[in-house]
Amino acid sequence: MANSGGLAVEAVKVIALDGSVKSELPLPAVFSTGVRPDLVRRAVLSSQSARIQPRSNDYYAGKKNTAESLGVGLDLARVPRIHGANRAAFVPNVVGGRVAFPAQLEKIYHERINSKERLLALRSAIAATASAKLVAARGHAIAEGTALPFVVADDLKGLKSAAEFRDFLKKVSLWSDVERAKEGVKERSGRGKTRGRRWVKPKSILLVSDEAKPPLRLASRNFTGVEFADVGSLNVERLAPGGHAGRLTVWTESAFKKLDELYA
Repeated sequence: MANSGGLAVEAVKVIALDGSVKSELPLPAVFSTGVRPDLVRRAVLSSQSARIQPRSNDYYAGKKNTAESLGVGLDLARVPRIHGANRAAFVPNVVGGRVAFPAQLEKIYHERINSKERLLALRSAIAATASAKLVAARGHAIAEGTALPFVVADDLKGLKSAAEFRDFLKKVSLWSDVERAKEGVKERSGRGKTRGRRWVKPKSILLVSDEAKPPLRLASRNFTGVEFADVGSLNVERLAPGGHAGRLTVWTESAFKKLDELYA
């Protein structure tokens, strides 16, 4: 499947913190990968299902007793009965008995995917971040004329406060997407709200750096939907939340240069 972004550029503009164009970089080869929505969805499902903790009942649950059938000729049902208490036990249809069809550990929860398919899905998800059509289809609010992929000078990593980060987003016309995410927060329906997941929060900007813990990571952490990732540990779930490729991604200059080295 051809890349939905229809990339025809060979150079990408590097934006300074004040919104001006600082320089240009060659477009990494990974952005020429065709966008594969089917593989991206499978890779996300595989990642999510790998976190499911298998559950089952104790094999001996309901069987830890002295129950034994008393036999025939006593005008009693021939179910096992506890010695000395004459109370039925062990079988599924009595109080304290075993479960008829308990959950089994043999059930396979993990949706497996080949390593080559997973890598192709990751490359595809990276390429989708350069497609304005796919980014808009995910619901991101981007200003008309915004060039993608969006690359920013490494000065971005040095921002230490939320105020500095907010000013940067306003100067490069990305603040509207954070506001969109904040307005889209809603309370979850059903029992989920009592189980540590009360609020449903839309995804906003993904910041990708070549460092694991720069000051930017702390400066951006309280903005709704904004996430931070290290370019060396990117995964499909971050780039395509819910299995939908085309997340609005901001790359630092150094991280963008590393893409060829890591994913070419």
